Amino acid sequence: MYQQLTVDKIGSSTAPCQLTHELEITSYIVAEEGYCLVVRALEEKTTYNLLECTDGTFQTIRRGDLIVGALGERQALKGYSGRIPRRIQVGDVLHILNMGGILGQCISDHPDLGPALRVEVLGAVVVEVDGQKRHARVQDHALEPVFSLTHSAPLVMISGTSMNTGKTFAAAQIIRYLSEHGLRVAAGKLTGAALLRDARLMEENGAIASVTFIDAGVVSSTNKEMAPLAKGLIAHLNTFAPDVIVVELGDGFIGYYGVDELLLDKELQRFTRAHVVAATDLAGAWAADQLFRTRYHAPITVITGPVTDNAVGKRYIQHAMGIPALNARQDAEALGQLIARSVRTAARPLPHYHNGSGVAVAAT
Repeated sequence: MYQQLTVDKIGSSTAPCQLTHELEITSYIVAEEGYCLVVRALEEKTTYNLLECTDGTFQTIRRGDLIVGALGERQALKGYSGRIPRRIQVGDVLHILNMGGILGQCISDHPDLGPALRVEVLGAVVVEVDGQKRHARVQDHALEPVFSLTHSAPLVMISGTSMNTGKTFAAAQIIRYLSEHGLRVAAGKLTGAALLRDARLMEENGAIASVTFIDAGVVSSTNKEMAPLAKGLIAHLNTFAPDVIVVELGDGFIGYYGVDELLLDKELQRFTRAHVVAATDLAGAWAADQLFRTRYHAPITVITGPVTDNAVGKRYIQHAMGIPALNARQDAEALGQLIARSVRTAARPLPHYHNGSGVAVAAT
């Protein structure tokens, strides 16, 4: 019933399970998110061919490699879209949907990446717990959700108009500045698809502790109620007694990953002292300003990202929109100073916005 084998690579999507290269597998497979499978690579690619392993390295996938990944879905605008099939059997062909080793059935490729890499299912990973064998799954190691966050260190929220807008780089620069200026900074990534690189970068830049949605038992934050899970992660970070918590929201405001839900949450807003928004162009920056004004009822503290790469974007954002614009690469010191001032400022009165009829109303 069980087969022992040695695998070549262990995807970071399985990290909470702390698997070794010597594993046991079973032919009985549960086709649900978080369950760990062993697969064999059926081909090699020249693009999007790296796997982030649990040791933090990125390794090229070779044909014939035995790989451990976690079942999950993905809905990436600039990547693959995939889902978990209703049934999975040994010998079925699945795809690797992201560099963390998420396994599923690709239903939409991306022209810049080529077809998703195909893998053959060998079996489900089993582990021994209290003398009994059971399937290895990410959820068995998850932090508990929190449905009411009663207290927290000040939050710095970093969100963006889409993926690949420079959110993680901005987070790292902010964490570095705050840490170098005497603050204890904890950090987390609250939405996205399983990958540990961003959390590791946060720690490399001075975070005393970091978490991701994987620590909440989530392989991909698509189509889930994310607020209780995000609050559970924030509550955990607060156990390290930080002065401030910097959190990144993967993907964009509009999409399937749950960013909109977190930005709408009034409890999270109560603890948020700064909103950093990353955008690629002026249309995205303008739309972000409208969303924050009319939907989230929260002021944007600063806009960063490729839209601020030169003076054209900065000038428009600052003069036409009245929002500070700072590039995380060119203006890292100024960006850090602005966020530090926001964090250290006492609770401020809520801004007023017009409700469309000319009447000013207080944000709630």
